Amino acid sequence: MKIWLCAKTLRKVSQDCLRRVDAWETLLGGFITQLTAALVGVSESSKSRFVESVKPIVQRPYFDDVGPRNVTAVVGQSALLNCRVKHPGDRRVSWMRKRDLHILTSDIHTYTGDARFSVRHPEHSDDWDLRIAYVQKRDAGVYECQVNTEPKINLAITLNVEDAQATISGPPEVYVKKGSTISLTCSVNVHSTPPSSVLWYHGASVVDFDSPRGGISLETEKTEAGTTSKLLVTKALLSDSGNYTCMPSNASPASAVVHVLNGEHPAAMQTSRAGVRRQMALLATFSLLVVTSVR
Repeated sequence: MKIWLCAKTLRKVSQDCLRRVDAWETLLGGFITQLTAALVGVSESSKSRFVESVKPIVQRPYFDDVGPRNVTAVVGQSALLNCRVKHPGDRRVSWMRKRDLHILTSDIHTYTGDARFSVRHPEHSDDWDLRIAYVQKRDAGVYECQVNTEPKINLAITLNVEDAQATISGPPEVYVKKGSTISLTCSVNVHSTPPSSVLWYHGASVVDFDSPRGGISLETEKTEAGTTSKLLVTKALLSDSGNYTCMPSNASPASAVVHVLNGEHPAAMQTSRAGVRRQMALLATFSLLVVTSVR
């Protein structure tokens, strides 16, 4: 009824229009209640039948579009696709995967062998949210929340899935004095499926914690926010300089470059390097301007 009214009056079906019609129906419902009460001499059963007969018109299901239409999840985490249906009555609410037209859930029942899919429906609520645990790249795509009205109504939600990304705290280049401690902290923001391993590379070689050099250790901590892996290299040598890469088993790697300095203060060296980079950038810009003016 509401969809028909919106289509006829505004030539389009929008959530704003549906909400307005819902308000009209509320007023109409009050009018019907007053009308039935005024029917003197009519039996209570007849009044009840009259009210029940108009309910399908007065309270037709519609989507209360409160959730995002685009949802982004990280591989290994959980995704929640929101669907709120007002006045569902005895209609059936289902979730369908658009890619293969597979019905995943219907009411509170699941119709897929993939146990990662389930519907979240608190008792007496209007929410029928699709939950996908341990999201994989293949789960990306469009999902539809459907209500079996005539005609059927549906709400499409797009799920985007991104790879987990490791990050190393601090600047991309680290300066330490010879003999001090190199400390690099790598974080992985996947908590539902923490990485089974986090490898550290120095250049192209895996960091050997049992090497004759000694003084190399690893501290790993798993929390609700994710996993952190801290690499500690004590009594830094000049040979410890180079590129360090943190490579979790379930996330994209992250890298940082370590400079071990022999005598010069790290802060001064960092300022000097930054100044050189700025000068090189200015020189490149000036060269480009000269070439352009000559042409």
